[in-house]
Formats: sequence, structure tokens, C-alpha cells
Amino acid sequence: MRERKLYLVLSFSSTSRAMAFEKIAKAKGQKGRMIPLPGAISAGCGLAWRDDPTQEEGLKNMALEAGLEIEGIYRLML
Repeated sequence: MRERKLYLVLSFSSTSRAMAFEKIAKAKGQKGRMIPLPGAISAGCGLAWRDDPTQEEGLKNMALEAGLEIEGIYRLML
């Protein structure tokens, strides 16, 4: 069994917003990835962006600049 690690998880209200965020994040070289929405989160479209917690401000700014609303921001052990 692999060791759990603390991650930043961003949820979105729609699949189209999640996919648009992924496209922008990958283009900007972010190392995170899209994951199925963890069971601990009961909102969102079913997709979430997982990344290192130190990237929170940069990811929020990136979404703001792109006009993409992040539904929720969580720190979870995954």
C-alpha cells in the first residue's frame, strides 16, 4: 500500500470548466493532474485538479486570469 500524501484539490461546477482548467494548467507547465472527485468532497462535476499544496496561489491566479471559477479548494490526504 502506498503512503498517503497531502494534496491540494480543486473542484469545479462543470466538466467543461474542469477540462478548460486542465488545458491551461498543462500549457503553463503545472505538474498536477485531473482526478476523479474524491469521496470526501460531495460537490462538483465529478472531476478535480490535484496538485502540490504550495501551488495554491498560483493556481487560483491562473483560474482568475482565465475567467474560470473554482468551486472549492481542499487539502486532502490522498
